[in-house]
Amino acid sequence: MELAPTLKSQTIQNRVREVGINPNYWYPVAWADKLKPGKVIPVVVWQQAIAIYRNFDGQLHALEDACPHKGVALHQGEVQGANLVCPYHGWQFNGNGKCVNIPYLPEGQKLPCAQAPSYPVREKYNIIWVFPGDGNLAPTTPLPDIPEYDHPDWLTIPIPAHFQAHFSICNENTMDVFHGFLHKDLQGWFDPVLLNLRQDEHSVQAKYQVSYQGWMTKFLGLSEQGNQVTTRTISINYDYPHYRSSLEGVSSIYLMRLPVGITETKSFSLLFLKVGLPKWMLKRIKPQLSQMIWRFLFKQFLDQDVEMVESEQRTYLANPGRRYVEINPAIIALQRVIVGQYEKFMQQSRELSNSNHQEEQESSAVT
Repeated sequence: MELAPTLKSQTIQNRVREVGINPNYWYPVAWADKLKPGKVIPVVVWQQAIAIYRNFDGQLHALEDACPHKGVALHQGEVQGANLVCPYHGWQFNGNGKCVNIPYLPEGQKLPCAQAPSYPVREKYNIIWVFPGDGNLAPTTPLPDIPEYDHPDWLTIPIPAHFQAHFSICNENTMDVFHGFLHKDLQGWFDPVLLNLRQDEHSVQAKYQVSYQGWMTKFLGLSEQGNQVTTRTISINYDYPHYRSSLEGVSSIYLMRLPVGITETKSFSLLFLKVGLPKWMLKRIKPQLSQMIWRFLFKQFLDQDVEMVESEQRTYLANPGRRYVEINPAIIALQRVIVGQYEKFMQQSRELSNSNHQEEQESSAVT
């Protein structure tokens, strides 16, 4: 539905700072090139500890990070062939989490029924993705579509981020184009105007008009002269639980969000820029240029955002009952989607639990 882009006072729903996630989506957990064959890493998706390992054939597997024997963290173990080995007693588990070997068990003796829960896992865009919810839904749930990835016209800049804050606060920072004031010393944008706004059950789409001036404007190809004021349109699309944003074909950013816990969030983002260099030259220096632009330019913007987001979280924790006022309707729409997705999952969980309970009662009555 289309919403009025009028700025007016509204009260923030404080409960959005406490809700969990809808786990029936793909969540990013690590950069794929950091996990080599034969290695294992620990990750957490909304308080679920998971061990991700790559076997020696390069295949990824994701198991609950707790051995079903003693509960020891499996990520502290090692990879042997296609299996993950617990560091405590050497029990081996295959990629589906089934115990397939116990080294001190007599040959021929039946293995105990020990099963570590497994999770669907995928690798795309140099990101490892985990599906923490109902695994039956994973095959029909798409990953974000990123057409710029590997396109020769775009320079790709990976952006890692780590916030000590609830994911709703981080998401609001991304949707809130009005905070350009924070970045004024970095020649950020100014004079933002919310042009239009749409929201449905899964998404929020907002368009803002913003102005730029300074050397950054020339660097991004927004104008020939940096001293001129240039006005452009930013399109921001939040498709739960991730973002994509574009600046009139000049740049795009895909922000993939990982809610770790109630006060911790990570992001795996890909920024795409069009750089005025010959393609042959760009191909040669892409990795070095990408690192330089990230380290000496965009990281400064992110550091300022992290400081504000974490400050907001600390204040909330000190007084959760404090009331806040918001005038950007895009933020209120975003909150509705976040709360709605969590409530949708909880409702589905209750219905499934009631259905299972009824089936158990009917089965008991028959026997």
